[in-house]
Amino acid sequence: MSSTELPASPTAAAAVPRVGAVRVAEGERLRRVTLPGLTLNVRYRPCDDTTGRAPALYVHGLGGSSQNWSALMPLLADVLDGEAVDLPGFGDSPPPDDGNYSLTGHARAVIRLLDAGARGPVHLIGNSLGGAVATRVAAVRPDLVRTLTLVSPALPELRAQRGAWPTGLLAVPGVARMFARMTRDWTPEQRVRGVVGLCYGDPGTVTDEGLRAAVEEMERRLQLPYFWDAMSRSARGIVDAYTVGGQHNLWRQAERVLAPTLLVYGGRDRLVSYRMARKAAASFRDARLLTLPDAGHVAMMEYPEAVARAVRDLVTDRGPGDPVPADRDGDGDRREVGPRGGGDRQGAGRRDGGERHDGTGS
Repeated sequence: MSSTELPASPTAAAAVPRVGAVRVAEGERLRRVTLPGLTLNVRYRPCDDTTGRAPALYVHGLGGSSQNWSALMPLLADVLDGEAVDLPGFGDSPPPDDGNYSLTGHARAVIRLLDAGARGPVHLIGNSLGGAVATRVAAVRPDLVRTLTLVSPALPELRAQRGAWPTGLLAVPGVARMFARMTRDWTPEQRVRGVVGLCYGDPGTVTDEGLRAAVEEMERRLQLPYFWDAMSRSARGIVDAYTVGGQHNLWRQAERVLAPTLLVYGGRDRLVSYRMARKAAASFRDARLLTLPDAGHVAMMEYPEAVARAVRDLVTDRGPGDPVPADRDGDGDRREVGPRGGGDRQGAGRRDGGERHDGTGS
C-alpha cells in the first residue's frame, strides 16, 4: 500500500473553509463536479460554436492549479473545447474524502471526471505531476485519450535535478510541517518569487500583473488548512511512483501508450532534466519532441504560442511543414523534430507574448 493512500488526512473529510475566490481570467468560467467522495473544480472557456472543436483536458503540476493553463487555453480555443481541472487538494478543489494523494489517486480522479462527463476520448495535456498523471491515464484507459501532450512530465530519473531535491524532502513525513514553521515569517511574495525562480527559465519574463495574481493566489492557499498536507502527500506520491517496478512503473506505462504523443522539454528546467527528452521520445511509441532551450519547467506559461502551435499540429495533423513523429533510424535512435518556438505554478505570466527563439533539438 502506498504511504500516500491511508490513513486519510485528518483534514480530508472536514468541512473546507471558504477563503478568497480564485482568480478567473477574462472569458473563463468555473464549475464544480461532485462525485462520490470527490469534488473537482473545472476551469473552461464557454463557446457558442462548438463545431469542429474536440474535447481536451488540461492537468497541472505539483503546487499548481487550473490557472496554469490560462495562457495556453485561449490560443487553442478554436480547435479544442478545453477544460482544466484542479486536482484534489489544489486550486479550488477540496481534498478527497479518502485523503489519497498518490499518483494513482490523482489519475483515478481524472478518469472519474472524464467518465462522468462522457467527454472521452480527449486530447489530454499535462505538466510535471500532471504529465505523470496523464501518462498513467493514457496507459490504463486508452479509450479516454485521443492525443497526449506532456510538458516537462515528472517521469522517473536516476539522477534527479538538484532543483527537485526539495520536492523529495517534502515527501518525508514531518518535513512539510517543519518547513511551514521555518517559513512562517515569509511573505506570500517571497514564496512566489522563490517558485518563479525555480520554475521559469528566465524569471524576468514574469509580468507585474502576473506576479500580483500569483501573490493573491498564494495568500488564498496559505489560509487553507490542508495546503501543506496536499503538497507533502502529493510529493510523496511522486516519490513512490518513481520507485514502483513492474507494470505500474511509469516508463513501462509510457511504452504502452497508444495515443500520438507530444513531448515538450525546456533547456533551463531545474526540476525535470533536459536530458530526459531523448529517453522519453524513445519510450512513447508514437512521439514527437519539441525542445525549447530557453524555457524552464512551465513552457506552456513561458512560451504559450510555441506550445500552442505544436499542440495544434498534433491535434490537426495537417501534414507538410508540421513536426512529424519521431522515428527510429537504423540503429535505434530517435529523430527529434519540432516547430519553432519559444506562467508559473502559481499563475504568473510572461512580459511578452511573442516567440523568443527557434529550436529543434537537445
